[in-house]
Amino acid sequence: MRNVFLFIRRHFNFLFFLVLQIIALSFLYRYNKFHEAAFMNVSTELTGRINEKYNGIEYYFQLKKTNEALVKENTNLRQLLKDNYEAPDSLRRLIMDTIKVDSGRSILKYTFMEAKVVSSSTQLKQPNFLTIHRGFAQGVRPNMGVMGPQGIVGSVVNVSENFATVMSMLHPQFKVVVKLKNGGERGTIEWDGLSVLFVTLKDIPKSAKVAKGDTILTSQTSSLFPANLMVGTVYDIVPDNTSNFYTLKVRPATNFFNIEYAYVITNTQYDEQRRIEDSTRKKVQ
Repeated sequence: MRNVFLFIRRHFNFLFFLVLQIIALSFLYRYNKFHEAAFMNVSTELTGRINEKYNGIEYYFQLKKTNEALVKENTNLRQLLKDNYEAPDSLRRLIMDTIKVDSGRSILKYTFMEAKVVSSSTQLKQPNFLTIHRGFAQGVRPNMGVMGPQGIVGSVVNVSENFATVMSMLHPQFKVVVKLKNGGERGTIEWDGLSVLFVTLKDIPKSAKVAKGDTILTSQTSSLFPANLMVGTVYDIVPDNTSNFYTLKVRPATNFFNIEYAYVITNTQYDEQRRIEDSTRKKVQ
C-alpha cells in the first residue's frame, strides 16, 4: 500500500492531467454530435476486431466439440439412408419384434454407431489395424463393418469392454465384395502389402467397361456393409493378357493417415444369414 501512495505522489501531476483529459474528452463526445459519432465509429470498429479475434480463438478451442456433434448428426442421418432398409416380401408379411422397422414396414437392416479412432497403423507388408473407443459395453461385436467419413475402413476383429480393434483395408486378410458404380460388375478388394496408398480389385470381367477414375462401391452381396458405400476410385488398370479378368489398382477413399472418427455398422440380420449359410455348407458336403 505504501508503494501505491508513493507512486501516486511521484506522478501526481501526470495522473491529475490524465483524469482531466478523460473528463474533457467525455464532455466533448457526449455533448458534440459529430465527435460522438466519430467516437462510436472508432469504438465499434475496435470492439468488432477484438471480438473477431476472440471468436476465432474460441472457435479453435470449440472445434473438438463441433466435430463430435457433427459426427453424431451424421450417424443419425446415415440411419435414414434407403440402402440400410430391406423391403419385406409383399406376398407374405412376417413381423418380428426383434427387427426394427420404419413406418413403411421396411426392415432396418443396418444401424450405425459413431466411434473415435484412438490409434491407427499404416505399415508396408504388415497387418494394419485401428483401435476405436467402442466395445462390448456399447454393443460392438466382432465381424461388424467399419466406415469413415469418406468410405469404408475395415471390420471389427477383437473387442474389449470399451475398445475394439479393426482390421483395416490395409491388411492382407481383409476382403470385401465391391462393384463398379457404372456397370455394377462385382469383384473382390484385397491388399497386397506393397503400398499403403492402394488396394487391389480382382475378378472384374474384361467384358466390363472400366476406366481410370471410375468409382468403386460396396455391393449388396456384402454382409458387412450396406450397398453403395464409397470404397475408392480406379487408379490404374494392370495389364494381364493371361486372364479374362481385370486387375485394378484402387485408391481407397479413406485416408488412413489422419482418420479420427469412424462408424461401426451393425447388420441386424448377420447372425441369421451366417447360420443359414453354414447350415447349407454342412448339408452339401
